[in-house]
Amino acid sequence: MAVEGRSRLRDSPNKSSEQSGVVDGQVRHRHRGVTSPKGRARTHHPTETSHHRNNRGAKEHFFSYLSLANVKVGLNLVFAALFGLLHWRYISTLFENDRHFSHLSTLEREMGFRTEMGLYYSYFKSVIEAPSYFSGLHLIMNDNVTEYPSVINTFHEGSQYVILASWFRTYTTTMKFVGIETKICWTVNRGGDLSPVESCEGLGDPAYFYVTFIFLLNGLMMTLFYIYGTYLSGSHLGGFVTVVCFFYNHGESTRVMWTPPLRESFSYPFLVLQMLLLTYILRTTNIGRRSLIALCASNVFFMLPWQFAQFVLLTQIASLFAVYLIGCLDSGKFLKILYTHMVSLALCVILMFGNSMLLTSYYASSLLIICLIVKKRIFASLEMKNKFVSWILQVLAWILGTIILKALISRVLGVRDDAHIFNILKSKFTSYKDFDTLMYTCAPEFDFMEKETPLRYLKTLLLPVVMLVFIIICARTFKKMFCHSQSTIRREENERVEHTMSGELLYHALQLVAFALLAILIMRLKLFLTPHMCVMASLICSRQLFGWIFKRFQYPVVILIVALMSIQGISNIQSQLNIKGEFSNIAQEELLEWINSSTKPNTVFAGAMPTMASIKLSTGRPVVNHPHYEDAGLRERTKRVYSMYSRKPAKEVKKILMKMGVHYFILEDGWCIRRTRSGCSMSEIWDIEDPSNAGKTPLCSLLAKESLPHFPTIFENNVYKVLKVGN
Repeated sequence: MAVEGRSRLRDSPNKSSEQSGVVDGQVRHRHRGVTSPKGRARTHHPTETSHHRNNRGAKEHFFSYLSLANVKVGLNLVFAALFGLLHWRYISTLFENDRHFSHLSTLEREMGFRTEMGLYYSYFKSVIEAPSYFSGLHLIMNDNVTEYPSVINTFHEGSQYVILASWFRTYTTTMKFVGIETKICWTVNRGGDLSPVESCEGLGDPAYFYVTFIFLLNGLMMTLFYIYGTYLSGSHLGGFVTVVCFFYNHGESTRVMWTPPLRESFSYPFLVLQMLLLTYILRTTNIGRRSLIALCASNVFFMLPWQFAQFVLLTQIASLFAVYLIGCLDSGKFLKILYTHMVSLALCVILMFGNSMLLTSYYASSLLIICLIVKKRIFASLEMKNKFVSWILQVLAWILGTIILKALISRVLGVRDDAHIFNILKSKFTSYKDFDTLMYTCAPEFDFMEKETPLRYLKTLLLPVVMLVFIIICARTFKKMFCHSQSTIRREENERVEHTMSGELLYHALQLVAFALLAILIMRLKLFLTPHMCVMASLICSRQLFGWIFKRFQYPVVILIVALMSIQGISNIQSQLNIKGEFSNIAQEELLEWINSSTKPNTVFAGAMPTMASIKLSTGRPVVNHPHYEDAGLRERTKRVYSMYSRKPAKEVKKILMKMGVHYFILEDGWCIRRTRSGCSMSEIWDIEDPSNAGKTPLCSLLAKESLPHFPTIFENNVYKVLKVGN
């Protein structure tokens, strides 16, 4: 939940030009810088032997593969791979420039994985450090450290770390067996009064392996973006425009280069694959089983790492429903897509050991209601008389049916994990406030889209290009709808008429609207809007939309557009490459070292969510709260822990913490005085929840001056104060 600050700037590299390290006991020095059928006779041509004909046939067979179409496909695949490698290298460089990751110790790298990044990396660490892979699985499936004293199955929160852990163990075991080194370690002098640390590089280092996989996955994502843009626009220039737009708007498109271990870094590349497959299915007349299986698999890999994926897929189903209502998607194909979504949802629920949030989601209820509307064709008779009224009734039936069904399932199962989502949306349009809502909306990334974002789109010409494409698609759709409404000839009562314009273009336009609404309401969701705008920009090269321009001037027009984009785009890339920093958090390093050396392994801690993730990761001590705030039970736990930042009496807060089994509380002055905007300090948030104590001095302010008699101070530095709660 906390918004992390940028790491401090460095003026010079942290490693000297010549440093030494030990690898497997060896000292190293480093400088940085044929028979015919029976009854049939064959006469050979006097000047041509069978051997010559076989050679000629082989050559013809070979050159058949060198047809123009195959050469184009091959070149596009080469370009796609090159763009993927370029993006992998680009984000790796940005990450290294920002963190100086190659020079950090293991502890410093773990401290860099803040908030939920550290929490999920701790699961990966638990599995790779266990005596065996299966003992590690048992450990995280029966985890009493993450939400002490409760025992939880962490598979409810995702499984990407388990897959990575199995690959890491397999890799290191194999390399050890064949005698190949997997990492090189160096002694790094940090300067000043800081002690030297060991810094290791190579895939044998867990943190290196972890971030390298993420960067490779997101490099592959750029490969998919090029293929996506090429396929959607029908031109390799479209793929090129998509890639260029992504790089020119990189800061608005992704944050993987700053926070690689976030769940979205694992999940989003599979959404790109999923939407590419969906585009193929919408464009193809006869859908093959393998296409649907691939769509199902991409759905699963998109949803497994990130529970928010269900809301994105909800917007996709809503967009497809609109395409169906307009008449650009036949019911048979739509039902196949819906069934595929249902199967993938069921698989995710099974793989996540009965994740209740997915079962009670609006996405699950929406799938069932839309499937019922399409399959039963309840409004078919009305559709023949008044199509517009039929559309309205079907949309109302979908919305009301989804809400009612979701409420019933949630009540039956007793689940309220996603109740805060409705409250967040409610707070955007009304004056509604509560503790959980403010914990989200007070964070800048959950606020409305900042005003500067559209200006950034405008400067790179992404917004004008996408708006032009969007207007052309809408104009063509309305034209086809009008022409169809004038026609009195219908095929059959149960048969929908396909428009000449492909439904996938209309789907992408509607999906753009959905992503734009999400991004406007919650700034963090720009990561869906901006990349989709880059894909939509590829349609500027579409002959279907702009054939009247591109018959003679395709290349000059595209070159001119890209040149104009480059004026600001290249500047944006240079600005990112000029970010130089080095991660350092001495205060937290002192805290973690004190915990490791001065407390028992079963000592229980409580405090701010980001800090608890670091303590759980780097010390293995039990914590009572952590950053996985989507869970209703954890939201309640965190509220009790954060009573330390309320205006309640010290005696009452101590009683709350002791009841939770807390031994030590980590008090941070920053959390006591921080205020992102009016009404967003912790004490002001608590005034909404606990108005009876409003006006009193916050407890954290009192404890910062004098913690006795209720909370003796055991450890203290300039950021953290460890308060003793119970024995």
